[in-house]
Amino acid sequence: MEYLDFEKPIEELIEKLNQTLQLGNEGKIDVSSTVTDLEKKIKNTRKEIYKNLTPWQKVQMSRHPQRPYTLDYINQITKGDFIELHGDRAVKDDKAMVGGWGTIDGETVMFIGQQKGRNTKDRQYRNFGMSNPEGYRKALRLMKMAEKFGKPVVTLIDTPGAFPGLEAEERGQGEAIAHNLIAMSKLKVPIICVIIGEGASGGALGIGIGDKVLMMENSWYSVISPENCSTILWRSWEFKEKAASALKLTSDDMMKNKLIDGVIKEPIGGAHTFPEQAYKNVKQSIKESIKECKSLKVTKLVKNRMEKFSNMGIYSE
Repeated sequence: MEYLDFEKPIEELIEKLNQTLQLGNEGKIDVSSTVTDLEKKIKNTRKEIYKNLTPWQKVQMSRHPQRPYTLDYINQITKGDFIELHGDRAVKDDKAMVGGWGTIDGETVMFIGQQKGRNTKDRQYRNFGMSNPEGYRKALRLMKMAEKFGKPVVTLIDTPGAFPGLEAEERGQGEAIAHNLIAMSKLKVPIICVIIGEGASGGALGIGIGDKVLMMENSWYSVISPENCSTILWRSWEFKEKAASALKLTSDDMMKNKLIDGVIKEPIGGAHTFPEQAYKNVKQSIKESIKECKSLKVTKLVKNRMEKFSNMGIYSE
């Protein structure tokens, strides 16, 4: 397990616990009382650390290298019953965007989401979770397929942004994302969007128009990352913590500003520490959201979706 800077007190206690257990096994002595005390101290320390995380610390949590990614959630939620579909039928198969059919307790669902990599080779293969235009066009193709068969769409958002390369712009990055926004707003099936990690800029919004937009507790959603915001405003990354606070990008801030529909609680310690509980929480939230959306007529569903996004923000004439 890797630990972030503010998690160091937990790491030290866990090391002491492991050393105590090893000493007990090797010396064949009773260390049960010490183990109980350390486990209690670890639990209390976790509670103390995670109950008051700053916006920047939540950004760090969302990027934890052991945090579950899109395919982890899909495979656990569907219990391995997932058939991945490939290609946009025009250019190629974008490995940063994955999608396909799966079932949630017998309910057939079209899953779509950005996928990051665990190691250097895998990160390059997945382009660090940054999709090209063909990724968004693949996503749209799969959404249209779901609409054709009358099945709900679930998108899992986890990206530092759409790929900013010259070739992506040449192939119409902005147009591909804009096309998705229009198409998703009119799609005649339920759309559930879940930000599971990073939700940056149009790269996230390209699969983020839904009847229910949910955020995991330690994820973030913003037009720009704290580092890039800091670079633009102060010409340095040193003010990223200040930028994170100013951007109001946490799940609590987004909920207060009525930009999302709900927050999915994470286990104390984060999704990377207790992934099994995180899978259960996400699955339950998706099931409840689909059930609620399916109770509405198609015309009402689409009307509510359009009105929700049209009413966001503050403006004056």
